[in-house]
Amino acid sequence: MRTSTLALVLVLSLAGSVFAQEWGEYVNTQEGFKLNFPGEPKVQEITWATEFGFKLPGRVYIAQRGAERYSMTVVDYNGIEKQGWERSNKCPAGAETCKGQTGGVLFRIIGPSYATQDIRGAMIYAALKFIQRDTKVTAFHWNFVDLVQGYQLQLTNRDDSRTFVSIYMHENKLYVMEGTVPKGYPEPGLFQQSLGFVDEAGNGLRYEAIYSNEFHGLRIYDPPPLRRGGAAPQPAAAR
Repeated sequence: MRTSTLALVLVLSLAGSVFAQEWGEYVNTQEGFKLNFPGEPKVQEITWATEFGFKLPGRVYIAQRGAERYSMTVVDYNGIEKQGWERSNKCPAGAETCKGQTGGVLFRIIGPSYATQDIRGAMIYAALKFIQRDTKVTAFHWNFVDLVQGYQLQLTNRDDSRTFVSIYMHENKLYVMEGTVPKGYPEPGLFQQSLGFVDEAGNGLRYEAIYSNEFHGLRIYDPPPLRRGGAAPQPAAAR
């Protein structure tokens, strides 16, 4: 009887520690995002290998709540052009597949050593990493947050846990959200739906039209007008 009582106390203690992890908004002005986490996330420095083999700095923000795991990976692609030129300068003469047509009409699209093309394909490449896992992809669709376009995936893992992924790119920074919950748990909606983009002062950003990093982040076109604070645009007649 005493053993059963001790076991019950242990279970209740563990459950209490799990539910004590209150959800709260985490704002990171350096990385330019805000997101709900169950407690303060831990930070890991990483090196991200891109599709074309460049090595970029990144950080992973991780929080766990019992068997649930939540993370946000941020990779800065802004330094990739410098690496592209460094690689291009070492390429043999005439090696287009190495240089990336630095003197051709496609240079603005491809970039030095395909660095610009690497930015354009960053979200697709990040999605491919999940598709290649030992898992079943049950959904893959286009989405947007604050009018910043991206993709969402849903995966069912071998242990029947589910992983919900959101991938966005803003100002040449790649954002990869990943929430994994055990079999039978609700979808991590509080996590997925809380993402927002912020400026250096922590103010929420929201565009008035779709922001596409491959055009606006690369400044092929100027970004759409912004509405501060994440407020939805009003109809023209109401302005």
